[in-house]
Amino acid sequence: MRKLRSSPIRAVIIDDSLAVKELLISILQNSGDILVVGTGTSGEDAVRLVERLHPDIVTMDLRIPDSDGLKAIRKIMRECPTPIVIITSFIKQSVMDLTFQALQAGALTVISKPGLNDPETCDKVVQTVRLMADVPVIHHWDRKDKQKRLAEKDSEKEISSLVNSRVDISCSDIEIIGIAASTGGPSALVTVLRNLPNDFPLPILIVQHISQGFVGGLAEWLSTETSMRVEIANHGDILLPGVVMVSPDDYHLQVGESGIVELSKAPLYKGFRPSANYLFESLARVFGSHAMGVILTGMGDDGVEGINTLSQAGGVTVAQDEESCVVYGMPHQAVARNAVHHVLTLEQIALTFEKLGCPSSTGRPQDRKGRHR
Repeated sequence: MRKLRSSPIRAVIIDDSLAVKELLISILQNSGDILVVGTGTSGEDAVRLVERLHPDIVTMDLRIPDSDGLKAIRKIMRECPTPIVIITSFIKQSVMDLTFQALQAGALTVISKPGLNDPETCDKVVQTVRLMADVPVIHHWDRKDKQKRLAEKDSEKEISSLVNSRVDISCSDIEIIGIAASTGGPSALVTVLRNLPNDFPLPILIVQHISQGFVGGLAEWLSTETSMRVEIANHGDILLPGVVMVSPDDYHLQVGESGIVELSKAPLYKGFRPSANYLFESLARVFGSHAMGVILTGMGDDGVEGINTLSQAGGVTVAQDEESCVVYGMPHQAVARNAVHHVLTLEQIALTFEKLGCPSSTGRPQDRKGRHR
């Protein structure tokens, strides 16, 4: 739930287009609870304004002079952490890559630029600014990186124990992995997928909440960050080991009884389509105890109902821990519901996946006792 404010949300706008800047000022200030306190045209302006004004939120286009938007985000998140929303146009892949690098550097989310005759996108900008302004961003990467290196051996030992512990996870038990993520998800996905080999023996299905039009860029970016094949899921796709499938825009992603991908236009869940509930519920129905469900960082409670169903079906369920989350919303709700067996850091989740990819794993769902024939 969004906290109550006694004063307007203070926003800074960074965009080198005067027309876009004036439009953003108009739609934000006309919202009634957002005050634009500064504007700029460059990354240097962004850093300077954040240091001087300490706004609640910054909106930024990465296509600004000197290509210094990413550098500015890194500097802001290192020296004066502030919620940052990327507002950009649908453009070539190189800028898509830059956008996802910005999300990895600490920006919270990306949305498309509004137009004069585009009230839906204008409303989306206002709604996003309101939501993201209350995200408690903190700079912790340097400190945590040092801790992670020191704890790496202990974490690996812990996960090795986990994977053969009371939930009886072994390389041959899990046949498929489903992942849900929202705010902060792209960076978290890179962490858990980065070290998996191209011959990873399990299929991985992902529901990532992201603004419409950016899922293709997400898949392309993930494919450059992992050895696995990353694709946008299509209706009728066959589940294959070593392939990551990301839910497309405006479709629920699920697995049918025949063990193939199904896309659905079923009703939205609290405004979301795709919703991770459909994915997890289908994994519970088709794979039961041979499925793993993971809820990563994100706002709200999407995926909680579904992962609870998967847990009750005997599947292995995991939530990202609070400290490593950008937003401890979805994982928190899953933990509060007692729907997850394990609460792990991103690095521990990554090590768990690596353990599941041991050479003895077959991971081919169609080979399992003919269940999907």
